[in-house]
Amino acid sequence: MADIRLNGLVKDYGAVRAIHGVDLTMNDGEFVAFVGPSGCGKSTMLRMIAGLEEISGGELRIGGRLVNDVEPKGRDVAMVFQDYALYPHMTVRENIGFGLKMRGQKAADIAPRVEEAAGILQIRDYLDRKPGQLSGGQRQRVAMGRAIVREPSVFLFDEPLSNLDAKLRVEMRTQIKRLHAMLETTMVYVTHDQTEAMTLADRVVVLRAGRIVQEGPPMELYAKPNCRFVGEFIGSPQMNVFSGEVDRSSGTPKLRMDEVALDLGEVPARDGAKIDVGIRPEHLNWATPEAANLTPTVEVYEPLGSDTMAICRLGGRELTARLSPDVDLHRDQRIGLGYDPARLHYFDGETGARLDAA
Repeated sequence: MADIRLNGLVKDYGAVRAIHGVDLTMNDGEFVAFVGPSGCGKSTMLRMIAGLEEISGGELRIGGRLVNDVEPKGRDVAMVFQDYALYPHMTVRENIGFGLKMRGQKAADIAPRVEEAAGILQIRDYLDRKPGQLSGGQRQRVAMGRAIVREPSVFLFDEPLSNLDAKLRVEMRTQIKRLHAMLETTMVYVTHDQTEAMTLADRVVVLRAGRIVQEGPPMELYAKPNCRFVGEFIGSPQMNVFSGEVDRSSGTPKLRMDEVALDLGEVPARDGAKIDVGIRPEHLNWATPEAANLTPTVEVYEPLGSDTMAICRLGGRELTARLSPDVDLHRDQRIGLGYDPARLHYFDGETGARLDAA
């Protein structure tokens, strides 16, 4: 096992800078997820750690050792890709042990390690099958098994579940989490899916345009995003955000948005300040017209069994609410929604930075 330290890490493609001096420490045994939109630099950073991308500047240390110029095979890392990259003519057993064979290890040493990895991943029954006889989830487990037998200090995952259907993604998330609990090895996981990042990682690193925007435990990013970008990116469905001006003329602070006003809590902004206010769909609740903070009109509703998603219009703006499945909704219905002002998130209207009370 090993820690990973990025000190001022830079990646340039010609005149274009893709990674802008990133500083980050991933602790020994920690599970860290890189997440962000397409083009944010998450896969580039992972490939730099793996040795598949040249480092343009800064330092990369694995287990305290400077590895900027070390070949991938000398870094003691194992990588699992989105594409399984299995040899179709080989059995599962041969695929898992192939890397060890190429390193000159004896068959007698390879066999027990293959058996152990297959047991961990629950694929012992498939060891003598070919990849073409396996499901997508089973093939991805074989790819993971090939990484496990190497017994690396660091596991790197590059969007490994992207090719799987929704049910298999959930199953494989559980499998990866169990794997980390068993091996206690440092793992770095790249995904565009914030749900994967939230459910798997000890720490989530949100990237945007080659820079770290925020990093921390999943629930910290959910409960206290440091900017509007993180607030909208973390959480599903996405946070509702409204832009307007603070109005304190009535004594109770409100957000004025043309013909609509939102009741605010202890908003850390002066009268007339332009701010963005966020409220998560799950923090909106059904309310009587008298008690409602908002009275939007239902455009679309989605019954999901455990809850119902209501996509509404409020003064020309879209608003999503996660409501009880018992709520009776229909299109063009005007409904009442309430919220606890303490659940509101405030962001600077120009910079998007989080606004907190002094």
